Amino acid sequence: MRDSIISHLQQQVEERQGELFALLAELIAFPTVSPPARNTLEAQRFLEEYLRANGFETELWEVYPGDPNVTAIKRGTQRETHQSLLLNGHMDVAEVGDSSEWHEAPFQLTLKDGRAYGRGTSDMKGGLAALLFAVKLLTEAGVELRGDLLFHSVIGEEAGEAGTRACMERGYTADFAVVADTSAMAIQGQGGVITGWVTIQSPVTYHDGMRARMIHAGGGIQGASAIEKMAKLITGLQELERHWAVTKSYPGFPAGSNTINPAVIEGGRHAAFIADKCALWITVHFYPNEDYESVAAEIEEHLLAIAQADPWLRNNPPTFRWGGRSMIEERGEIFPSLELDTESEGLKALIAGHQRVMGTEPQMGMSPTVTDAGWIGRAGIKTVIYGPGELAHAHAVNESTDMKELVDYVKVMIGFIADWCNRSKQGDE
Repeated sequence: MRDSIISHLQQQVEERQGELFALLAELIAFPTVSPPARNTLEAQRFLEEYLRANGFETELWEVYPGDPNVTAIKRGTQRETHQSLLLNGHMDVAEVGDSSEWHEAPFQLTLKDGRAYGRGTSDMKGGLAALLFAVKLLTEAGVELRGDLLFHSVIGEEAGEAGTRACMERGYTADFAVVADTSAMAIQGQGGVITGWVTIQSPVTYHDGMRARMIHAGGGIQGASAIEKMAKLITGLQELERHWAVTKSYPGFPAGSNTINPAVIEGGRHAAFIADKCALWITVHFYPNEDYESVAAEIEEHLLAIAQADPWLRNNPPTFRWGGRSMIEERGEIFPSLELDTESEGLKALIAGHQRVMGTEPQMGMSPTVTDAGWIGRAGIKTVIYGPGELAHAHAVNESTDMKELVDYVKVMIGFIADWCNRSKQGDE
């Protein structure tokens, strides 16, 4: 009986797709650009009301002023014994840039030649709208969900902010999670990213006129330019990066994808002084089987060994500050990695649900970018990235997504939600 209802609902997605795109149009109209951020409140209130209207208990709570998360739950009728599901997506979108380069208005949905245009259609208001519409159709049809269905609409993903991280710190949990970020309906894991600051500080500030005494054998001053010493550490980072390229690999990633990028350098105070401080901002990409803490520790160990071999750095070693909760507030971010558990019952169920709708198994692999999914996986929840939209169109001028893909994604998620949330925790219907 349930199968026939689900089949009918999936047909309704085709017949009622105008409602899906009307919902997407409303989401696109909120200019939730990050940075500058602090602008999602009205959009999140709209989404919260939509979830309430579809039977969810909701909470809207502030992460940063003007940027709240929405967390919601539809409690299962047999929640203690049946599987729970977390659906996650972010409300913020990438910067628009020069809007004169856009053929269509960035914050007005345009449907043309089978594509939906507007900022966020691909990354990732398209995914949010599709999840919301799937939930609406299931609710209207009165489909029983025995397990809990959780929905998190978060802020800050575009600027490495702590939206999803804050949810996990509040203790939300589920048996399986789908992050509906851009994957063109492939099931993906991801590598990770962490930023860090490496700082060299001289205990003494010398006038430029003292340089001759610092570099001459008989000068008598054991001083150094922090900028020049940082150059030595940058060379060391390049050596470590090459070592990683040779010694580390992971299926689905091109060789050498684990990189250490010296992105920003800040040093010195004035041309009349020897540079007494230099700070280097690095961005580190690592593989799904690595943790950001161990990667940071490996870099520290390598640079401190270099410092031990230098007479001045030995007494003035570099200091480190890793990650952060916001690229905007702290100039630091962390995106944990996510390995796919191919034996996970949730992943197997999602594959089967995709195949029932699409006729073929979904592609499986690794995202070439990063999402919030790593924070959910790090919290111990089996998690996948699975959403509509193509990465090539995310953040792009004239951002768009395929309309049929959005419709297909709703169909898959209707079937998957109904299947998973009605499975017992022992695997019996």
